[in-house]
Formats: sequence, C-alpha cells, structure tokens
Amino acid sequence: MPRTLFSALALTTVLAGTAVAQEGEYLDYPETATVDQVDTYQTPDGTEEVADPYRWLEDSVRTNPDVAAWVAAQNEVTNAYLETLPGRTAIEDRLTELWNYERFDTPEEDGGRYFYSRNDGLQNQSVYYVQDGLDGQPRALIDPNAWAEDGTRALAGTAPSPDGSMVAYLVADGGSDWRTIHVIDVDTGEVIDDRIEWAKFTGVSWAADGTGFYYSRYPAPDEGAEFTSLNMNQAVYFHTVGTPQSDDVMIMSDPDNPELGWGATVSEDGDFLVLTSWTGTDGNGTYVLSLTEPNAQPIEIFEGFGNNHTYITNVGSRFLFQTDLDAPNGRVVAVDVMNPETRADVIAEGETPIQDVGAVGNHLIVERLEDAKAAVSVYDLDGNLVRNVDLPGIGSVGGFGGHLDSPETFYTFASFNRPATIYRYDVETGESAVFREPDLTFDPEDYVVEQVFFESTGGAQVPMFIVRHRSVEATGAQPTLLYGYGGFGIAQLPTFDVRRLQWMEMGGVFALVNLRGGSEYGRAWHDAGRLQNKQNVFDDFINAAEELIDLGWTTPDNLAIEGRSNGGLLIGAVVNQRPDLFAAGLPTVGVMDMLRFNQFTAGRFWVDDYGSPQDPEMFEILRAYSPYHNVAEGEDYPALLILTADTDDRVVPGHSFKYAAALQAAETGPAPTVIRIETRAGHGAGTPVSKLIEETADKWAFIAFHTGLDLTNGLPQLGE
Repeated sequence: MPRTLFSALALTTVLAGTAVAQEGEYLDYPETATVDQVDTYQTPDGTEEVADPYRWLEDSVRTNPDVAAWVAAQNEVTNAYLETLPGRTAIEDRLTELWNYERFDTPEEDGGRYFYSRNDGLQNQSVYYVQDGLDGQPRALIDPNAWAEDGTRALAGTAPSPDGSMVAYLVADGGSDWRTIHVIDVDTGEVIDDRIEWAKFTGVSWAADGTGFYYSRYPAPDEGAEFTSLNMNQAVYFHTVGTPQSDDVMIMSDPDNPELGWGATVSEDGDFLVLTSWTGTDGNGTYVLSLTEPNAQPIEIFEGFGNNHTYITNVGSRFLFQTDLDAPNGRVVAVDVMNPETRADVIAEGETPIQDVGAVGNHLIVERLEDAKAAVSVYDLDGNLVRNVDLPGIGSVGGFGGHLDSPETFYTFASFNRPATIYRYDVETGESAVFREPDLTFDPEDYVVEQVFFESTGGAQVPMFIVRHRSVEATGAQPTLLYGYGGFGIAQLPTFDVRRLQWMEMGGVFALVNLRGGSEYGRAWHDAGRLQNKQNVFDDFINAAEELIDLGWTTPDNLAIEGRSNGGLLIGAVVNQRPDLFAAGLPTVGVMDMLRFNQFTAGRFWVDDYGSPQDPEMFEILRAYSPYHNVAEGEDYPALLILTADTDDRVVPGHSFKYAAALQAAETGPAPTVIRIETRAGHGAGTPVSKLIEETADKWAFIAFHTGLDLTNGLPQLGE
C-alpha cells in the first residue's frame, strides 16, 4: 500500500489501528513513508542503481520529529505485543534476584593505593573505590549513580596518576561513544575544574611526573550532527592538570590524512611516548617519541596498517612489542628504538594464538587461546618459559596488569557457569590466592559446559560451546538460543553472563559458536571471515544451527538466534538466507545497510573487515548479503525482535530502523517483526542495570514464546 510521511501530530492516527497479535496472527504495523532515493554504484561490469526508500530514517531522533514519531509508533506496537507474552514479569523478577550479587573489577595499584570498581548487586552503575594498601579501608571515590536519575551517565574509564594522588576519569552520557574527561583529587575527593570535551576512542596516559596526561580527541562536530557525522581528524593532546582544554598541546596529528586515528601511551619508565596510528579496525603503525630529548621527532617502528602491534614494556631503549607481523598467531619481538631495524624474537610464534601480553615483576605473562579457551604462561624478559598458570577449568581470563618493578598482579577467571573470581598472583612464587569471590544465589555445578566441533565450508573445523542445566537432555526439541559474532578479530570466549544463566535456568539450551572472522585461531581465522570471505561467517553459523539439530538438541521450530553489532548483521544475513531454519531472532544494534555503513560516525573504520561499497568488486559482495537489501519477499520469516537505541553513535540506529521498515513492508509470513528502541542508551557500554534487566525480560519472553518454552504457569523449576 502507499506510504505517506507522518509527523508527530499524526502519531495518534497511526496507532489507532494497531492490534496486538498472538501466534499465527498478523500485527498491524505503523505506516512508514518511502522516498524516491536511488543511488548508483560502480560494479565490475558497469553501474547498478539501488533504491533506498527509507533513507529518511537515517536522520537522528533528536533532530527530526518525523523520525521521533516513527520511533514512538514502533515502540507502542512493540510494547503492546511484548506485554501479551507469558512469563515476562516473572523473568524480570527472577533476573533481578540473580543479578543481585556483589561484583568487582581487577584492582590497579598506583602509589601504594588500590583502585577498583564494585557493584553491590543492583546498582545501575558500578562505584569506583580506593584503599590504601591491601588491608586498607575501601572508600567510594567516584559514584556514577549520583550523576543521572535514570542511571544513564556512566563511568567509561579511569586512569590513576603514577603516585595515586589523582584519577583522570571518562564519562559517557546516554550510551554515546563521546567522552568527557575529568580529574579528581584522591585525598579530598574533590573534582578539579578540568573538563575535556569531544574525546572518543581514547585512553588516558599520565606523564611520569603526574603534571598531566595524554589523550586523543576529535574536533567539535557541527551542532545536530554529534551522533551521525563521520569522525575525522583525531589528534593526540597533552593536558596539564589545572589548565583549560584550550591550552592543551597538540602532540600528533596528520591534517593531510584526516582519516587517521591516533593513540598514545607513556612508556614504563616515563621517558618515551608510544604513538599508534590507524585507519580502521585491523592494523596500526607504531612510533616512539622521546620525552627527554628537546625537539625529538617520532621514530617509526612499524610502518603501514597491514599488521597489529602493541607496546608491552621497555628497559631503556629495548622495547618489547606483541605483533602479528610474519606471525599469524602472534609473537613478542624486541626492538632497539635507537636502531629500529634491529629486532629479534623474544617469544616466537606458537601453535596457539597469543591474545595478550602483560609485563609484571620483570616477567612476561602471556595469555593464549587453546580451542577458544584460556591458557596462561609466564616467561622471563628474555623469553624463557618459567611456568604455566593453573586455571580452574574451561573459561576465560582477564587482567594481569601491573608494574615491571612489582611482582604483584591480579586476574579474573570466569566461565559460562561461574561469575568472575579475582585472584592475586605473585609472579615470583607462582602462587594464586582468591582476592574477591562473589556469593551466589545459584550452584554453578548445576550447569554443564561442553564443547563440540563441526565441519563448515571449505572443511573448516569450527568449535561451539553448548551449555545447559544438568537436568536438560537432548530430547530433539529443546528451546535453544544460538549466539554468534564472527568479525573484527574478536574472539568469543567462555565468559559469564547472568542473563544467559537465567535462560538456562528456565530450561533453555545456550550455544556459542566460534565463527571465522574472530581471532580464536589467530589472524588466519580472522582473515577467513572478512572481506571476500564474509560468507564463511554466515555459513559457519548456519552449519552450527544444523549441528545443534543433528545432535538432537533442537529443531527449526525451537531454535532462536542472537547477535550484537557485527553479530546483528550476522542475524540479519542468515535470516534472509535461511528463514526456514530459525523460530526467532534477536538482531541487536546491527549493521544492516552494507552499502552505507561507512557514511556514519565510526563506520568508515569497518572497511577493514567489510570492504568498501565504493569498491566495485566489494560492492557486489556487500550487496549480496546486506540484510536491508535482501529481504526475501514471500518467504515465511522467523519472529524477529530487532533491538537498537536512540543514542547509538557506533552503529547508528538508522540501520535497524530501515531494516525493520523493509521487513514490515514485505510479505514475510505471520510471525511478528517488531523493533524495540531504547531511549537514552547507546551501543551497550554503560547501560544501566535496570535497563538491562527490562531488555532481557523482553527478549527472553519473546524467544521463549516463539521456541515453545512454556511459561504460562510461571518459570520452570528445574531439578525439583
């Protein structure tokens, strides 16, 4: 039927005909206007015209009242539908109980003080604490819960000064990637007047004398374009504490190459600044700048953007870097910055990929992945193996930060059925001791963690974790949730998520598949799932679904799928390619328009993984799987709950808006296609606990209803 653009004044009319459906009935969606927008792209054989009828939905909710009205109309339909689903309130109540446990982050020691975050259970945001010495009395230093009544202002990063007297901290508002930097006096708890705006994709690194710090920021965007415009001309600055931002000194920029991003880290001894340059998400250049020599110029250590290099530590001019240059699984090399062409392996490439390397107590702590599971080893600074770190089982680790002159470090261990426990580790003795361990309202032993392997396209052996309550068996038709990501070299590991635990507590099976495109098997695994190989990711996910069916866990009528961001793209693509294989889908903050993703905010960085739609060869590949452009008219689709947020300036919500509009306008069968649009939230980081609980209750009620998990009489009591 014809679509006409509506304004906020027409909202009541649009909603007047809305009816909430049960299974097998059709929803009456809001009308969505179309526009006569056609773009021309270059192909290997000439040109191709591509219609984009929902282009107007790319505008920001904050600046376009018609988009705001469309969002309100869609949320009205979605909320009314979700309210009809059985078990939603019970899920929210039980999840609130499960979430209510004490959580800590790994401590950081500076100047004899220990800094860490703690959440007492249901606080919307974790509180930042400090204590003097290991046995000192903790005191709250920064409490983000006091910043906004709805909990949507978040602490997005902290950096104590070397002597522990000050902390620079980053604030995120409403889920945006933009950061404001402040400084607090640790002794008095007073916030200093310093305020730095328009920082993004940055850390904070203090000068050795504590007079100030290095950070990265962009020029202020045009008014009204803060959440959509491309991020260009990033530069590194030095800020002296107690001075206005206008006095900050620019350290590194490249106006001739505005697409370059820059980061800066002060070396272990404080004598050098390690600068990294990047144009996307894969590969960086590396420079070292002396901070002690007047008028020093940066020394190039690694050129170009074809490989990834990370500074580990240095002793004088001998620098150690983690790199995948000539080593797809990674290695540690020593470089003399006075003669950067001179370099030698300290830890050679091995059979399993290196994920991270820390330098503590004159040792190197190397985290590797063995079939997507954590393994940790300790070496001396010359690369001699000292010992392996004993871990409690199948899981993931984090932490291992510290100082080169101190043997003390902290790390976390977690798994699908175990929240993070924090350990204090003595590098000299090899002893681990529990530092913080949560009290739980469930028994981890009630849950079983297994790993299977299956064959995918090209003969690849792909691992998948399957997790469930011990009482759940493979009866052939268990409600099952399959999660995947598959991109940007990001490994999907056995981590704890209380939301997934509740799905399993209700009787659902949870599966996580380690798709190509991640880094589970090093750079080669990443390369096998990007650019012209992106279809491998979708094939892996489809084959994972079929493996779950072949193993007797589920059927297409009982299988739900979920992915976030690049994983949202995954869900959109596989639903288009195999709508018959799934009962329900949760595409969340997804990249859905593969022909325009590089036109907004950070989207241009993703060309490393996706390729550019302006490249004729890549255009054909992107056009072939773009979720927005490949809705299969006339096919019965699974039930879809699309999720996004109005302040997402990483993957702008227009991706999901346009995708939802295209699906609702097509003939895709009786299953609902609804979109849930969170307000004052972004890509996910810093989302208040209260909003996470509400969102999860909506998601689990939705997929439970559509996968046959019966909640009409309340939540199942397994094992009783």
